[in-house]
Amino acid sequence: MDHIVYLALGSNVGNRLANLKNAISNLTPQLNVKKKSSVYETPPWGFKEQDAFLNQVVMAETYLEPEALLGHLKRLETALGREVSFQNGPRLIDMDILFFDDVIIDSPPLVIPHPRLHQRAFVLVPLNDIAPNLFHPLLGRQVQDLLLDVDRININVYEGK
Repeated sequence: MDHIVYLALGSNVGNRLANLKNAISNLTPQLNVKKKSSVYETPPWGFKEQDAFLNQVVMAETYLEPEALLGHLKRLETALGREVSFQNGPRLIDMDILFFDDVIIDSPPLVIPHPRLHQRAFVLVPLNDIAPNLFHPLLGRQVQDLLLDVDRININVYEGK
């Protein structure tokens, strides 16, 4: 059975746009990307003393179960060159599971829906591009409604400078 997943991707090291494209192209064959948001340039979140990020959200189908998907994404991050850093620090590529069907999981190391997605404009803005009516099963609100509660200043479509 195929599952519908939403993934957040981010990069602020090296060729950020190439890093996002490379990550998406390497999701297959385990994932089949169906939709991609625009790419957004966003200020760093958490640790401020670092370069701006490029962020994007994709919707994909997968046959993997949640834990196997997490393992696949972490292995892929490493294969693409991500090195261990500190929390919210610079990274070549970061891939997070936002939603997996409408399941709710809260057991280490996996929490779905992503526990902080509703606080992060750099996730909600691109997610709204491809799934404004997507329903958050814990908060009981659609993505477009969650977006009203975050500061979207300095979240801009990337023009490829």
